[in-house]
Amino acid sequence: MIIIRERAIKYGNNVDTDVIIPARYLNTTEDRELASHCFEGLDKDFKEKVKERKIIVAGHNFGCGSSREHAPLSIKASGIKAVIAVSFARIFFRNAINIGLPVIASSQASSFIQDGDELEIDLSSGKIKDITKDKIFDVKPLPEFIQGIIRSGGYINFTKENIKR
Repeated sequence: MIIIRERAIKYGNNVDTDVIIPARYLNTTEDRELASHCFEGLDKDFKEKVKERKIIVAGHNFGCGSSREHAPLSIKASGIKAVIAVSFARIFFRNAINIGLPVIASSQASSFIQDGDELEIDLSSGKIKDITKDKIFDVKPLPEFIQGIIRSGGYINFTKENIKR
């Protein structure tokens, strides 16, 4: 069972990989360095917000742009526990899963949830609860295989664990 309970940071549509992590910082894959520049072109207050809010909620086409893995890496390294959006760019979605960052598509939740709302996400049952407004959204649960990748902290760890068995 994977349950995430945190507050939301809200963004709009078409949040692309260049605003998630600007191209000038792509010469590193070091987590701390990537996190220090996450969303700096979109939200100058992100570093402060992420100290108390750990779920990103966004609109359509989150993660569009380039296919680089740096974007979800910078988000996860900054402390974000999950991303909820109306829709995701396919390669961003897969890259996020590969590094163990939960991504959930829900147009209803994304439209309803406001900046700062406290949320509880149950990835196993497919429930997103806006605790602030006492509203529950049903989403398709992530497949058990993907939940296993997330529990392991990413595909590489998942593979290592399965090889040991």
